[in-house]
Amino acid sequence: MSTEVYSIAQRKLFLNNGVQLAYYDSHPEDGGAADGLTETIVLLHGYCGSSAYWEKIVDDLEPYVRVIAPDGRGHGRSSAPEDDIYTMEKYADDVAELLIGLQIHNAVMLGHSLGGYITLAFAEKYAKKLSGFGLIHSTPLADSEAAKENRDKAVAALEENGIKPFVDGLLPKLFAPNHVESLAEEVERGKQIGYGTALQGAIGTAKGMKARIDRKSVIEQSDLPVLLVAGANDKVIPVENVFAAANAATVKVELKSAGHMSMAEEPKELASAILDFIKTKP
Repeated sequence: MSTEVYSIAQRKLFLNNGVQLAYYDSHPEDGGAADGLTETIVLLHGYCGSSAYWEKIVDDLEPYVRVIAPDGRGHGRSSAPEDDIYTMEKYADDVAELLIGLQIHNAVMLGHSLGGYITLAFAEKYAKKLSGFGLIHSTPLADSEAAKENRDKAVAALEENGIKPFVDGLLPKLFAPNHVESLAEEVERGKQIGYGTALQGAIGTAKGMKARIDRKSVIEQSDLPVLLVAGANDKVIPVENVFAAANAATVKVELKSAGHMSMAEEPKELASAILDFIKTKP
């Protein structure tokens, strides 16, 4: 039985490593030149998400920046390679090749949760391709031992029961407690997006997140502007973990009513924080 895939990606690129990467491009014809756009922003979604995670903020961003939002390997409309572990470095290499293919030489990269881990891996290896980067409900810290155990439990649950029950249990935890009912449609939308994740993608990514290293130094030693966005009611990655590292050009934003999904919970506020960062960075 096939599952409808929810994604805003309207284009695909075949990478040299065999991955078919789907992506959304707000200005695919001219890169935004006709509209006088000089900045490109790359938005990386979270675990069991897709480019559709950003659907509520792209309209607010597009008048000011070119927006690129890929579906990560194993997610959305992108292919799911047979790799046992989807490391953050492999994800970063995918995005680097996408940007080369699109002839984008400089961009601001912002990652939500998993996407933040990928952003840090990218900033570590490809800093010259960035004019800034940021974490949205993400952290530079490695998994704790308890978190690593939870990754193993996630893999076991996925292998035993498949994607749908896993996503059904995951999504309500991503929203602020008082939003689970008041934003029930958004929770359901998140589930529908999550169902489109390939089983291999979910398993390989859980293993990759478990294996990731501490990257506080990537932020602390960078001379690039950094945006850190936290949700005051985030029960997945608390504020102090989002703000665990900073450099001299770090902007910290705490969204008071958001949990782990501000792009669905406080989309206008998140878009405003991103645009303020883009407009004020050197």
